[in-house]
Amino acid sequence: MLRHSGLWAVEHDGEHFGHSSDKEITKAAANRRARQMQDNGRACQVLVAGDLGNFGVR
Repeated sequence: MLRHSGLWAVEHDGEHFGHSSDKEITKAAANRRARQMQDNGRACQVLVAGDLGNFGVR
């Protein structure tokens, strides 16, 4: 998952999908794709890029 065009999106093999301003909706899309891949015998993991969670902290 990453920020793409001002929204959260899932990126897989250069394709972006699951666009939403709500990170949880995009996370659900990523987890659905990961589950499909695992069910087909491919190992995978979901990574979140660009979300440090410490905005404004010095």
